Amino acid sequence: MTERQFVRTEVCGAVAIVTLDRPEARNAINDAMRTQFSAALAEVSSVDEVGVIVLTGAGVSFCAGGDVKAMRGRLGADPGRIAIDGWRRQRRTAEFVAALHESERITIAAVNGAAMGLGLDLALACDFIVAAPEASFGSSFVRRGLIPDGGGMYFLPRRIGLQRTKELIYSGRVVGADEAQRIGLVDRVASEGALIEDTLAYASLFTERSRPAIALMKSIVDRSLETPLDRIAALGGEAQAIAYTTDEHRTAVEAFLNR
Repeated sequence: MTERQFVRTEVCGAVAIVTLDRPEARNAINDAMRTQFSAALAEVSSVDEVGVIVLTGAGVSFCAGGDVKAMRGRLGADPGRIAIDGWRRQRRTAEFVAALHESERITIAAVNGAAMGLGLDLALACDFIVAAPEASFGSSFVRRGLIPDGGGMYFLPRRIGLQRTKELIYSGRVVGADEAQRIGLVDRVASEGALIEDTLAYASLFTERSRPAIALMKSIVDRSLETPLDRIAALGGEAQAIAYTTDEHRTAVEAFLNR
């Protein structure tokens, strides 16, 4: 795996671990990290053996969101420059969030501490979220006079419903791991001191399953809330036709019949 300043990658069998590695800034995302994260995700996705990608943070935080110091540095610029640079930065953010959300692999956020602002949005972009007992979650944008810009207004209602989403994004209120699990924001809370171990155990539910089938299902199910039934059925029919041709399907049928 390529060494990068702010993002570490490690492949453990069928699982790749991508670690946001800027602990001195609570893994706040700067421009370099945006670029490095996209490259790291592409690199681990190119490994055939990898079926699950785990995203976590170094140190005590998962990700504090955007880099507030960089925000302060931009305030003195000409308004036109702020606008065009901000637009370009948002495009890069949208690209790496989409790459995470649309990955053919199962993605799991292993949230080891605070997931704030864009950090929360990154976790939400994953298929599943496993939280350490000390993890916390907040859509902190409103506290900075901003709005969720990493897909949070898309992902959060799909996890916790519209009304709870409104409360959290309008107030910026922070919730702990237990409340997050209770309202459906996270899928599991790990045992004390066992976040990565528990996340890897959870990942094992998926690593032996057909990767083509998972990729095909992911391409459809994430559209299901805004797509009519007839269109989902049509997409499913096309995907099933592909699944019929895979080695995984052939092997599974033969194994079933030869029991």
